[in-house]
Amino acid sequence: MTAISASTNIISPANERVYHQSNLLGDWKGKSTQGDQPIEFKVINIRGDQAQVEYTHNGHTERGFASVDGATITFGNVTIGTKNGTSAALEFSVGTAKWAAVLSKQSSTADQNQLVGSWSGLSRQNGQVASFNVTSVDGLNAQVKLTINGVVHQGTGTVYKNTIMFAGATISTNDGSNGNIVFQTGHKTYSVPVTKAKPSSSSSSSSVNKLA
Repeated sequence: MTAISASTNIISPANERVYHQSNLLGDWKGKSTQGDQPIEFKVINIRGDQAQVEYTHNGHTERGFASVDGATITFGNVTIGTKNGTSAALEFSVGTAKWAAVLSKQSSTADQNQLVGSWSGLSRQNGQVASFNVTSVDGLNAQVKLTINGVVHQGTGTVYKNTIMFAGATISTNDGSNGNIVFQTGHKTYSVPVTKAKPSSSSSSSSVNKLA
């Protein structure tokens, strides 16, 4: 079976503010309370009330779309939720059969170096201007500065593979040179293609990249 490829997340600023849905993104692993079986649950992307997931149990992997409700995701008979983005509770329930598992998010090292840098672009289609400066990546956290149409947001974003989520916006890249910023203004969602500025060969980088 072909693995699902990651695509751009679309999480509303309201849901991110209230539920911190970006915390659900990532690769979660642990063991069930029934038989101490290894469990893995991957949340590949979240788009509104749907999430693309992979669920592995008893050596079998199921892939598909799950339902997103607040701070939880339900896929078939299992529901997963997290409060801190580091540990998660997974519950399985069919009739009277129930068991649970405590899962830990796995650190993602892939593609994090590619995200560090200054990204900017202009959408000729909708006239939106956006820039995103990633100064450092430390495990699942990134220090970022986001500017959309002149409005600046600065703080810590959440990293998952080749994507950073921050202030209701997402930036993603597949090659480390070209990317995309998706954000919401009012009731509309905009997408702006961006490119990363090439660093000066004479300057030394002070970025910290602890790929835990």
